[in-house]
Parts: sequence; C-alpha cells; structure tokens
Amino acid sequence: MKCNIKQRLKNGERIIGTMITAFTNPEAAKMLKVTGFDLFIVDCEHGPFDFSQVAGLFAMGRECGIAPMIRIPEVRREIVLKVMEMGAAGILVPSVESVETAKKLIEYSKYAPMGNRGVSLLRAHTGWEKTPPAEEYMKQQNEDSILMTQIESPAGVGIVDELMALEGIDVLFVGPNDLSQSLGIMGQTSHPKFLEAMDKIIAAAKKAGKYSGIHLMNTDALQPWIDKGMTMNLWSNDVTMMMNAAREGLAKLKK
Repeated sequence: MKCNIKQRLKNGERIIGTMITAFTNPEAAKMLKVTGFDLFIVDCEHGPFDFSQVAGLFAMGRECGIAPMIRIPEVRREIVLKVMEMGAAGILVPSVESVETAKKLIEYSKYAPMGNRGVSLLRAHTGWEKTPPAEEYMKQQNEDSILMTQIESPAGVGIVDELMALEGIDVLFVGPNDLSQSLGIMGQTSHPKFLEAMDKIIAAAKKAGKYSGIHLMNTDALQPWIDKGMTMNLWSNDVTMMMNAAREGLAKLKK
C-alpha cells in the first residue's frame, strides 16, 4: 500500500510521525497506523535493531499504509543501499555538519542521474512484484523517497542554506537535545540561542520551498513549532508512550 509522504508535504499537509526505539515486533507498525501516525522512524543510531528486525517493521509498514523510515548511524553505501532495498520511504541522517555528507547520501540513495544507487529491482522495495519499465520506476523512486538531514550543532545550522540547495535533500530536521547541548544550553529550548538557530532552520527550508521538522516528546512543546511552519515532525516514541500511559493509569489505581 503506497503512502507518499512527499506528495502530502507538497500538498501542504502537516505530517506527524514517531520514533521506534526498542519495539521489534512488526505489529508495532500496524498499531502506529491504527492510532493515526503518518510515519515511523526506526532509530538505528541509538537503537539496538539488526537489519532483519528493521525489515520486518518496514514490511508491515508498507502493507498497512504507514510510511517506514529509518535513522541510520552513518552515511555508508552498504547501509544506505540496504535500507533502501528493504523499502525505506525515507532516511534521516544524524548530526549533519557538512554538505559532503548530504551529497553522499544522495549518491547512495538515488538512482541515476541524481545519484548512483545500485540497481536490484526484485526486492522488498518493489513489493516483490514486477515493476514498470526500470527507468520509469527509478525516476518515480527518486521523486518519492525523502532524505532528511538532522541539524544538531552550530556547524549544522551554519550550512542549512547549502543543504537546502541540494536536489534530493528534502527536510531539515532538528534534534533538540543535541542541538541545545552543542549550544551549551542543554535542554533550554526557549533560550535565545536555541530560538535563533530554529529561526534560521525554518527560514532556510521555507526559502527553498522545502520542509523542516523537530522531534519533541510533549504535544504542548511541539505545537508552537507546527504553528511556525514545521510540517515534518515527530512526537514521542514507542517506549515513552507505553510508559507514560502505564504511569498515568497506575497513579490512579494506586492512590
């Protein structure tokens, strides 16, 4: 089942996803779809997942219509190619501090002429079905897949305009903990330094006709950034949602 996040962003929709940080059962993808999320990102920067577990989550996501994405630990050809062929609808790269990193991501994830992605068409990313003519399919894949650069440092903030100028890079995505830490104001997301950085990120994306987003755990904290024009956002994660619901219920039952 196709779930084209890129087209929805172009249509002006606000996308809300979440992060999968620990749960490996593919049914988690279906649960997130049923609850109303537009996408999930499997965290392979911090998380313990192996490729077979990611493949299971991706397969369920594709079949039930929620976009499966991944945060990879680093930009290497074998990692990018493998996750794209598992059917990733998008890739998030952490701590991008150079244009060269973004260019490598494009090279490894996009087919020619945009990039130089390896071609193997009877894979999970095609649903194990016969594709249209190869060039037509590859062109459509280049258009649909989403590449996100995570801005987590002053160095990253300093190149946001250059990142947005690259064909193939779609989203400037903020990691608030690492960005605030690197600014010397850990967790202070209302600090002038943090707000200044956020303004630069949002403005760069808007100027390029592209998108920005942030990952926050609290709906009240996220809403102001949605109101400022961030349209590709993550709220909470699998573990936090489960534990918060458990704490809330147990507090009532044990009082």
